[in-house]
Parts: sequence; C-alpha cells; structure tokens
Amino acid sequence: MNKVLARWNSLDHATAAREALPCCGSHAWAAALASTRPIADETSLIETSAVIWRNLPEQAWQEAFDSHPRIGQNHAQTHATEESLRWSAQEQRAALSEDHAAKLALEAANGLYEERFGRIFIVCATSKSSAEILAILQARMQNDASTELREAVEQQRQITQLRLHRWLESE
Repeated sequence: MNKVLARWNSLDHATAAREALPCCGSHAWAAALASTRPIADETSLIETSAVIWRNLPEQAWQEAFDSHPRIGQNHAQTHATEESLRWSAQEQRAALSEDHAAKLALEAANGLYEERFGRIFIVCATSKSSAEILAILQARMQNDASTELREAVEQQRQITQLRLHRWLESE
C-alpha cells in the first residue's frame, strides 16, 4: 500500500479530512472521503473520490471552485490552503509563461465568463497554454448554465484526480 495512503487511513477523521482538502477545496468532499476510510489503494481512492464529488450538492461544488485562483492569478476567491495554491501555480505554469497579450485576453475572457455564469472559469490547466485555455473558455461560453455547470464539475474532478496522485507521491 502507498505510504501516504496507509498513514492517512490511520489518522483521526478531522485530520484526515484536513489533509485531503487541498486536493479538491470542498470541505464536504474532504469529510466524506475521510469517512470512507480505510481505502485500500490508489485506484479505490480515485474512484471513491469521483463518486463522492459527483453526488455533492451544488454548494459544495461552488466551494471547491472558489478555492481556485483565476487562471493567471495566484490567490483564490475565498479559502485555499498553501498546498492548493502551490499546486494551482504548477498546474497553470504553461499558461503563465506566455506573452503579455495572451494573458490580457485571458483575463478579459475570465471576466466575461464570471459575468455570464457567476463563478470563476474552472479548467484542468495542466500543460495547457494560454491560447489553449482561451479557446476552451470561448467555446464553453456557448454553453447554457446547466451544461456549463456539468463541465465545471468534470474539470474539477480531473483537477482533483491529478492532485490526489500528486498527494500520494508527496512522501
């Protein structure tokens, strides 16, 4: 068994939830995940996480979304752990290393997205350039509110999955 997972399985519930929180940003998700312990392996952790995530209420999804900085920024709307912010910076590295004009275009598009959908734009940004992210954002602006919420939920699931893998590799 993975060392991080074995240690996490042995923690008290509150500590286990707090330790998992940076992977998603939703307290409800972290508490529910901690409640499913012991978890046998990485595959079970990823599958359990996804089931919990998809079954949370919209308020818990929004809490996770709010824990992310906007693409191109380094602070979140509300709560965020230091580890979560560090992971966000790593995930956005490709997008942040590009030209100033692309960053400005992305910033403007983020504002339009927030006006339309009432939340920040969530995308699994790992290895994506500013131009790629901008194209994704512009395409998703065509979605209706329900479709876009489902897409944001899926993007957050992907981010959480990547972070769970990163967390398990942390020791």
